[in-house]
Amino acid sequence: MSERIKGELLSAACPLPLANHQQIVLGHGSGGKLTSDLVQKIFLPAFDNPYLARLDDQAVFELAGTRLALTTDSYVVTPIFFPGGDIGRLAVNGTVNDLAMSGARPLHIAAAFILEEGLATSDLERIAGSMQAAADEAGVSVVTGDTKVVNRGKGDQVFITTTGLGIIEKPVAISADRARPGDKILLSGFIGDHGIAILSQRENLEFEGAIESDTAALHTLVAAMLEASPEIHCLRDPTRGGVATTLNEIAARSKVGMEIQEREIPVRESVKGACEILGLDPLYVANEGKLIAIVAPEAAAAVLDKMRAHPLGRDARLVGTVVAEHTPLVLMKTEIGGSRIVDLMISEQLPRIC
Repeated sequence: MSERIKGELLSAACPLPLANHQQIVLGHGSGGKLTSDLVQKIFLPAFDNPYLARLDDQAVFELAGTRLALTTDSYVVTPIFFPGGDIGRLAVNGTVNDLAMSGARPLHIAAAFILEEGLATSDLERIAGSMQAAADEAGVSVVTGDTKVVNRGKGDQVFITTTGLGIIEKPVAISADRARPGDKILLSGFIGDHGIAILSQRENLEFEGAIESDTAALHTLVAAMLEASPEIHCLRDPTRGGVATTLNEIAARSKVGMEIQEREIPVRESVKGACEILGLDPLYVANEGKLIAIVAPEAAAAVLDKMRAHPLGRDARLVGTVVAEHTPLVLMKTEIGGSRIVDLMISEQLPRIC
């Protein structure tokens, strides 16, 4: 492992106790325990309202008899161009996916750009073109935005903040607090591709087999799943913090336990090998084109069949079950027959991934 990688991993880590931080550290952006601490202690008390309290990736509300979904996100990935995509495509697909995880059909996106002095205009043109191409593919429009420029060395080339609006046309109720004992846990495909693609580009690492980001817009996959059954209780795209963090968040919100099977979780051999070399756990590596679905047991087979019939879900697996025991722990049955707790990480394995 290079000294630079070691430095990044160490800088993302934070000593205990967690409650005594007087300054923001990289771990607060990990999606793990420090992020949860930040949200619970600062943002929820400051902005207390029923929509925010659900802690979903979007707010769902009714306006003039129409159910709408609203989401916002920021993208700070480095490098801004990577195998399989770039920050522009990532911003559009990520916004579309946050809307889709409520069952919404995405409509419009707003985008704000913070540009660093010295950014090549050709790079900005490339990013804008990539965003438009991704928007066209997803059937959405970038309808408004804003631009700011910061001093050289203060912005890491470009940051993008997006807001997305979608419409919920089916009578579904999808939220992180709706998982129930007996529900099945479905995963749409191979994990860890995005995070390892970013790392390989960032550090000029070469692994056996090409590794590309899985960034993709998932709304058509979700629509196909909902055609199979409305009994989809939770949907999440496991981005920062990966599959492990997402399952822990759902378990905590729903006050349930979870049991997953290691042998059923698909990881490409190239990604698995890279993680072994670098000392990373693919369960915590970011994804940008995968989803986790918590589905009523009687609907799981039909939903899984629909997923596998879709190009973005052809490698979908049933990876586990929601249980009433050991709330809110996520337990994984290992390939050698043992069990281990899959907990939230304190800090981020790989900073600036999405």
